[in-house]
Amino acid sequence: MTRAVALGVAVLLTALPGEAQEMSNVPNQSPRNGTVEFRLGGYRPRLDSEEGLSSQPFSEIFGGSSLLLFEAEFQRFFYQGIGTAGLSLSLGYAEKYAAALTETGTRSPERTGFHVLPIRLRGVYRFDYPAFRWGIPLVPYVKPGLVYMPWWITKGGEIETTDDGGKASGGKLGFEVVGGVAFLLDVLEPRLARDFDSDLGVNHSYLFVEYTFAKVNNFGGKGFDLSDSYWMFGLALDY
Repeated sequence: MTRAVALGVAVLLTALPGEAQEMSNVPNQSPRNGTVEFRLGGYRPRLDSEEGLSSQPFSEIFGGSSLLLFEAEFQRFFYQGIGTAGLSLSLGYAEKYAAALTETGTRSPERTGFHVLPIRLRGVYRFDYPAFRWGIPLVPYVKPGLVYMPWWITKGGEIETTDDGGKASGGKLGFEVVGGVAFLLDVLEPRLARDFDSDLGVNHSYLFVEYTFAKVNNFGGKGFDLSDSYWMFGLALDY
């Protein structure tokens, strides 16, 4: 049994470099300059943790479920060697609607909505050397950065007015750290990956999962706290 397991591991290790060589030594492969990512995940701001609150107004109106957050990210590489490093800029959007509450606490026929538009500037490092050199299809990465998150509250399709006559809108600045792992899809169909590159200029494609730790509260300032920690899942395309 031990000999069979050892033989199986040896065969696997022998096969993986072959896949890597088939992927990396592709004649006329287009240059790799960056990545485009698309991702989805659940996001729930910590609005109920604001100092001075005696209740949980966000939960009372919108319930306990998360907002569905969609983001698109554009990365540009400036180093490719023992891994890949670069900068990224992303834009996202999330919203959540519920029936508005009246002053008596009953539900109103009007709908109220909470909206966020996160804008992120990040550094990116991907340890993809083993994937391209030895065919190991898992690529860990880290993305620290800054985030600016505009927000607004609507009621009846219009931005709601606050008690002092202002608009229920604003923006919060903060920082975040993202860690994730991507699965290199090229190992499943290397020839299809080459065709994808020659026809569309897409060098590599990945499925990924990542975890975001974000503190978005104007670095400890008062007011809305848009911080959260959450998972995201998506697709990445090298170009």
